[in-house]
Amino acid sequence: MVRLPDRSRRVVIVGAGLGGTATAVRLLRFAREPLEVVLVERRPEYRCAGVAYHREGNHWHHVFNIQAGRMSMFREDVDDFVTWANTEADRAGWPPEWREVAFTESGPAPRRVYADYLADRLAEAAREAWDGVTLVEADGEVVDLAVDGDRVRVVVAGRPPRGDSEPDPAVLVADHVVVATGLEERELPFATEVADHPAFVRHPYSAEAIERLTALPPDATVAIVGTLLSAYDSAALLLRRGHTGPIHMISRSGLTLRTYPADHRHRVLDLPAPRLRRDTYEGRGELVRRFLEEWERACAVVAAEHPDVAPAVVTERISKSWEPHLPEVLARVPTADLRALLDGYGSLLATLRVSAVAYTTGIVDAAMGEGGQVALVTGRVERVRPTATGALAVSVSGAGAGATRTIEADLVISNFGREPDYARVGSRLWANLLRKGVAAAHARTGRGVEVDVDGVLLGPTGEPSGPISAVGGPREGDEIVRYGRMGAFAFNLAAIKNHSVGVAATVLRRLEACYDERGRDLAVATTAEGGEAREAFDRCVTLDVRRMATRRRRDRAALAARLDEGLAVLRAAAARAGGAAPPDGALRSAVNAAATTKLNDLSVTPRELRALLGLDERVGPVG
Repeated sequence: MVRLPDRSRRVVIVGAGLGGTATAVRLLRFAREPLEVVLVERRPEYRCAGVAYHREGNHWHHVFNIQAGRMSMFREDVDDFVTWANTEADRAGWPPEWREVAFTESGPAPRRVYADYLADRLAEAAREAWDGVTLVEADGEVVDLAVDGDRVRVVVAGRPPRGDSEPDPAVLVADHVVVATGLEERELPFATEVADHPAFVRHPYSAEAIERLTALPPDATVAIVGTLLSAYDSAALLLRRGHTGPIHMISRSGLTLRTYPADHRHRVLDLPAPRLRRDTYEGRGELVRRFLEEWERACAVVAAEHPDVAPAVVTERISKSWEPHLPEVLARVPTADLRALLDGYGSLLATLRVSAVAYTTGIVDAAMGEGGQVALVTGRVERVRPTATGALAVSVSGAGAGATRTIEADLVISNFGREPDYARVGSRLWANLLRKGVAAAHARTGRGVEVDVDGVLLGPTGEPSGPISAVGGPREGDEIVRYGRMGAFAFNLAAIKNHSVGVAATVLRRLEACYDERGRDLAVATTAEGGEAREAFDRCVTLDVRRMATRRRRDRAALAARLDEGLAVLRAAAARAGGAAPPDGALRSAVNAAATTKLNDLSVTPRELRALLGLDERVGPVG
């Protein structure tokens, strides 16, 4: 019999954007004992959206950079978003160009509808949760966390009613905290003189930015700082609205987005491992040289053995296939060199790993080139200053023969400007956590914070700080060195899907009375030798995978009952194999950990994962 706790446990999630919402959905689905999930968001307009998807900051012309078929929030249910958009979404307020669209796996979709998708799935998860499992959505800014034994005091600053005074902070006591604060904003030293200037747009994904771009005279001169996704979004929006004036896109790298083929599908190729490992480290230059040699070798292998791969996505296929091999290579690189390599090649790695759909790139690329309306300017923005005419002057160094060029623009749009170094972020919460040693900046990469394999925050000594986990952006450095995930794939939707599963399962194994984490290793050892016990273990893992992936409560209840029967069979088989069987809670923990690993399998695509897990097949008898 399952022993229930005397009271409901409470998990507080800091941030209700994609990462926080996805984790809340998983907690609501996975939980089998009373649990209160509190989802706290400091900006109500970001709830179930974050900066990337909120309605006010995304025009209908802003589409996902990847295909609609890759936007499901569930890796094990790859068609979920497209199915929702075609059969469940309320299109009453959609503009004519999208209202009648039949969305496809490879096609585009507007980003602003993603907030409705996430909200619908969160509401469904709350409705279909186990009895006693509840969702509370709260407004406020979490500014500090204080670990008190096995619980955490969460300090929440409320919103001032009229902006004239700060109310006393509220304190929530949580059994676990999940920090899902998203990407942090970088300070722009070149823009200190124009931060509040009406011709300077600091936040391209904001209601104010959309208003400025749509009200701009068609013949105005525009300068965009950046040449990747946010820059393309701004340029494409202007062009689709009939802008005729010049548009300057400026970046140090001069890199631009590549375009996915119209029928592109994500795929994992089995390519030879890069021969980058040596007995001794020979320096950055030698590593880069060998990297380029191996890259050329991989390109040749793809051309010879996978001729069906479109040239535009060869780099994506190679980058993905190399990920499992990179952690061993990176472990040999001294910290200073590793940081320099990431800083120097970060933008290149980002463009190698991901492209964008033609809806966004096509209209911009067509206007780019010699004599085109969109001019690509390679150089560093040194200063943006106001002029006497009300325009802005952008000084760009290295823009041609090493000289400094000045571009006078009626509107200057900055890219998002992500800050990866958490020692420099402006967040009160992260400043407090780092100051007190509850969190530590990632030592190897200088990106994000230190976490363990389950996403639990680590302090400066490398020990867990308490029951606090992180998802999304804060885990960038760990994703790089642990999994070799580079560019946006260290913190984007793909990473968040896995984080949400892993963190939710880990939290519940700690909190729910039906689990016994202390005996998990013994349970794994008992069933590792094969035979009857291993077969029973594998059947239980299959049932738990299905339970975790199931949306409806009644179906989860049926699977949970079958899992209980399977665990009884497993316990008996383990006893016959080795004498004393591990406790039920230890077996349940081992099964759940294995099921979590299966759900987060990175070696296959999401569509392959569903087939591999057999989620569309009938489960046989438990014993």
